[in-house]
Amino acid sequence: MNQDLSIIQLVLQASFVVQIVMGVLLLMSLASWTVIFGKFFGLGRVRTLNDDFEREFWSGRNLNDLYGMATESARHAGPMERIFASGMREFLKLRERRVTDGGALLDGARRAMRASFQREMDAVESHLSFLATVGSVAPYIGLFGTVWGIMHAFTGLANLQQVTLATVAPGIAEALVATAIGLFAAIPAVIAYNRFARDIDRIAIKLETFIEEFSNILHRNIGQAQGVSPGQPAKV
Repeated sequence: MNQDLSIIQLVLQASFVVQIVMGVLLLMSLASWTVIFGKFFGLGRVRTLNDDFEREFWSGRNLNDLYGMATESARHAGPMERIFASGMREFLKLRERRVTDGGALLDGARRAMRASFQREMDAVESHLSFLATVGSVAPYIGLFGTVWGIMHAFTGLANLQQVTLATVAPGIAEALVATAIGLFAAIPAVIAYNRFARDIDRIAIKLETFIEEFSNILHRNIGQAQGVSPGQPAKV
């Protein structure tokens, strides 16, 4: 490919509308890569925090001690630890209010954990829809630029008496660059979206499993003497 048909020359020689389309696609690609890197490290941190707390939870420590630690490190806690803290907080509040019905105690703790679970999942899934949007819209934006560029190229050829491949090729090549940039923006976004969606599903399953396991522990504590403190060991 000679210098006149290099990618840079094709972009510079493209019509104004096609250049705008290319600029929009490049901005979308840059934004999607920013989201991809942020989500990659963010989900890795979530998995690490969840694993660390889960090991601590099943190490046999007292629930009251774990709750105190979760309260002190609320800003740096992971989703699982915050879910545990919300359930434990509601459980203790109901016990302080002299609620003696075991079903009411357990239901209150489960509702608090479910509400916390929804908040955590909303945070984990943030910006994921943007990747889906880029993956689905970018190819069509690029195709629009290509169609417009080809129309512009053929309009410019209307005044020529003799049209050869050499006169048609540059205009069509300029237009096809828009489609190429659209695919360049869409393909990584689609791959990343599928990967992150799978990872988020695994995190959600792990959190839901923890909610059920912690509910079972609270149920066993409720089944004991009503005057006993809920600070029983987490180990079954």
